[in-house]
Amino acid sequence: MNIFRLAGDMTHLASVLVLLLKIHTIKSCAGISLKTQELYALVFATRYLDLFTRHISLYNTLMKVIFLGSSFSIVWYIRRHKIVRRSYDKDYDTFRHYFLIIPCLLLALVINEKFTFREVMWAFSLYLEAVAIIPQLVLLQRTRNIDNLTVQYVFLLGAYRALYILNWIYRYFTQPHYVHWISWISGLVQTLLYADFFYYYFQSWKNNVKLELPA
Repeated sequence: MNIFRLAGDMTHLASVLVLLLKIHTIKSCAGISLKTQELYALVFATRYLDLFTRHISLYNTLMKVIFLGSSFSIVWYIRRHKIVRRSYDKDYDTFRHYFLIIPCLLLALVINEKFTFREVMWAFSLYLEAVAIIPQLVLLQRTRNIDNLTVQYVFLLGAYRALYILNWIYRYFTQPHYVHWISWISGLVQTLLYADFFYYYFQSWKNNVKLELPA
């Protein structure tokens, strides 16, 4: 554990709390992509297959439970909650996310650290997480009307991955033989996908205007 890893985890946790705050207090999921949330639920379900068989630390186990539980609860709220689901932007959230799932699975079968079920699923979760934000970004471009909580949620998600890159750089120079190409490349791709959003986010912050993404 180092300061960059801890900051990344806390930023990721903050993004989940912001989204849950939006859903619970406002009873709205407007501007939130169900497709992205379903992809994240799949990411955590395939990444944490060792939840009950491998214990690293209480902190590690707690974070796994939080991310698993929160991702599936968010999907449930958007799909089933009688009030929240009314605000879902179904007509705009039309990105075909299975076009992301299938290539990531095929890539995981070919490029992995070890050809075992758990390692293939681990690689799949990394590849899928790298692109899971795409339906959300597409939805924001289509709706144009973006509320502050949604903006902060997406920003925190991007910041979490950027902090993890700093964590990997730190560990590379402080830990011998620390090399994880799959995590590094997936994380870099994921961060680059946020580049356009970050640019317009900081422009809106600097000019004190509401964020609008170009169509």
